[in-house]
Amino acid sequence: MIMNKIIIFITLLLFSVSKIFSQEKLNNSNTLSTSNFNYDYIESRLGMIPITFGLGISKSIHPNAYAIARIDTKLKKNHDLAMGAGFHTPLNNWLDFFGEMLFHIRDRSDFPSTRTGMEANISARQWFSPQLEIGAKLGYISIIDDQNGALASIYARFHSTELFSLGIEAIINDMYSKQIMMTSRFKF
Repeated sequence: MIMNKIIIFITLLLFSVSKIFSQEKLNNSNTLSTSNFNYDYIESRLGMIPITFGLGISKSIHPNAYAIARIDTKLKKNHDLAMGAGFHTPLNNWLDFFGEMLFHIRDRSDFPSTRTGMEANISARQWFSPQLEIGAKLGYISIIDDQNGALASIYARFHSTELFSLGIEAIINDMYSKQIMMTSRFKF
């Protein structure tokens, strides 16, 4: 019951923050109206310790919202599928604030059955240099009969071209506990 209240609170908080920044943009002509970050991409994912393989996709559905899905697997009756929606808003030319609500479907060899749950997170990403993006994520995840608690990650992404980038991310308290994830992202 408490977990449901926390997820509802985080959702309302994310929605409120998005509306506040959207309203400020309407009131201030000097404020940005679009993001300097691309939310339309396909991504390949390679996790280390344990080794996992995955795919991800994100597609804009509104100027400040996007749909997202990703799957990671160890290939032996073991997967984590997450899908949902997110919002984003620029705070200035180099910094974006965004959040996501994701539905998880998990299956592991040590589970008697498939588990489901929700994740809510808020994140920030910033251009550190013209080709280097850095970011951090903080969230809460609740998987029925498996995992409840905070999750976090930090990452860096090198944009070698306008359409291709490589990233590395340190993840804490996700399906595989602590993990390093390498990604290659193709924008479309």
